[in-house]
Amino acid sequence: MNFKTPPMGWNSWDCYGAAVTEDVVRKNADYMAKYLKPFGWEYVVVDIQWYEPKAVNNEYRPFTDMCMDEYGRFLPAPERFPSAADGKGFKPLADYVHSLGLKFGIHMMRGIPRQAVHKNTPVLGTDKTARDVAKTASICVWNTDNYGLDPHKEGAREYYDSIFKLYASWGVDFIKCDDICRELPHEEEELVMLSESLHNSGRNMTLSLSPGPALLEKAELYKEVSNMWRITDDFWDKWELLYAMFERAEKWCTHTGNGHWPDCDMLPIGALRQCYDENEWTKFTEDEQITMMSLWCIMRAPLMIGAEMTKFDDFSLKLVTNEDILSMLKYARNSHQVWKKKIDGNEFILWTAGSVNGGNYVALFNTSDVEAIGTFGAEDIEIEALNNGKELWSGEKLADTDRICTKVPAHGAKVYYFS
Repeated sequence: MNFKTPPMGWNSWDCYGAAVTEDVVRKNADYMAKYLKPFGWEYVVVDIQWYEPKAVNNEYRPFTDMCMDEYGRFLPAPERFPSAADGKGFKPLADYVHSLGLKFGIHMMRGIPRQAVHKNTPVLGTDKTARDVAKTASICVWNTDNYGLDPHKEGAREYYDSIFKLYASWGVDFIKCDDICRELPHEEEELVMLSESLHNSGRNMTLSLSPGPALLEKAELYKEVSNMWRITDDFWDKWELLYAMFERAEKWCTHTGNGHWPDCDMLPIGALRQCYDENEWTKFTEDEQITMMSLWCIMRAPLMIGAEMTKFDDFSLKLVTNEDILSMLKYARNSHQVWKKKIDGNEFILWTAGSVNGGNYVALFNTSDVEAIGTFGAEDIEIEALNNGKELWSGEKLADTDRICTKVPAHGAKVYYFS
């Protein structure tokens, strides 16, 4: 059976902020093609401000000059992406990624560059200008690049049409659109307009909405207009943030489905923050990384690696290439939290999901600060017995039983499949 799987890929933000370069992107694409592609990883995504010539980290330089064409559309900065020179845009880099059997993605801010509005550039294919279509009262509170677009103004849709036709001509497969997800309902009409322009571009592009937290009451809208949407603000390598994700996952898990997935943000594993310190490494313990990967996969959240992949150690590579865990991402259905409770004074959380191939997945999370013994029974997941069991991280086969009692590391997880 051919099922859609949540997007799996790499994004440059966690390791390079706004300052990633073409050389880095190519090297990470090479690594993915060699080591991760056989396991379903495929997207290579350039995050924010690829049009900023002098970006050096994840701090934005306000109101700086950006690379832009005569129609007010950002272009890759040749200083950082040499193959984009002479108006080639991202097509040479996208072609290279495609030659590896992978897919190419980019970040965009909603709206129109403030620089375009100040220069009053024309909107391609119309007699309107940037000033005619901008919604100057609609701004991003954390970035000065763009104004919003006013859906009620003639030429606004045409501007978005021109953006996505340009991206389509480059061969872009994935769009991460920022400053649009948690702004609803204030900018809801702009989101709908943007989505329609993307889907009319003539190229199939996955649409990801950021930042979060997304609004639960707008879940059906997110499904209608996009493929994934952030349910959290930026997620980093802190246990407190990971623990908080359980509550978000419980609320959003019922909204995963064919072609649309709640997004828990990137996986901050391996080498991070390379724009500040080449020796920076995730602050998550190995067990916390296992918990993160287990939760993301059982709820079927998109997987976007945030690390400099060429620096992966053995653990990092095995973490993202465990075939049994990735099969759960693909085949789990009706995922949900069963309970959260204390067992001998230590907190455990139990999740379960059915499989389209038959059988059941179970994830037991120890959220306490010490190793502890956790237990669950067949009655917890409403099946007759825990037969033909396997623990997916260790590969251990289990004897048939009606109850599992096991040691789970602090902030760790055990994940099972019973057929």
